[in-house]
Amino acid sequence: MIEQDYTLAWGLYAVAALGCLLVAFKLTGWMWRWLREPLRVIVAVLLFTPTIVDPVKDSFAPAVAITALDLAFKVGNNAWRAASDLAMYGMIAFGLYLLFVLVRWPLEKRAGERREKAEAAAKRQAAEDDAVMTDAPVADRRDRYREEPPAAPVRRPGNGGGRVEPRI
Repeated sequence: MIEQDYTLAWGLYAVAALGCLLVAFKLTGWMWRWLREPLRVIVAVLLFTPTIVDPVKDSFAPAVAITALDLAFKVGNNAWRAASDLAMYGMIAFGLYLLFVLVRWPLEKRAGERREKAEAAAKRQAAEDDAVMTDAPVADRRDRYREEPPAAPVRRPGNGGGRVEPRI
């Protein structure tokens, strides 16, 4: 395998692994967050962990594929190396995930407290508005929307109420 083929194969694998990761994200989307996120970390580690195949040529392959093929066909001795790479990358990924969770936890706690304060303030404001509205005088509908007919024009006796001629 020449260098361009090797690079092309890894590029195709990376695209396929991203597609599988997207499917895993869709499949775990409905789960509780504290179960969903570790499962996504496990899937990412399984898909993106490389292991060395040939130390002389510095050739790498996906660790899951090497483990599966070595165990299925009982050829080569790379299964243990691939399993140890998976374990090492898994521990690193879960360490970083734990760090992320420890940073996120107090931030979420503060955000929850702010949200509770905002809800309490909104309830208090609504209660005050209701109290003001119950104490306020109610406007009479007839004051605003008068149903009385408009006033009739004033008629003077003597000119008959007919046509008005201009003076010359």
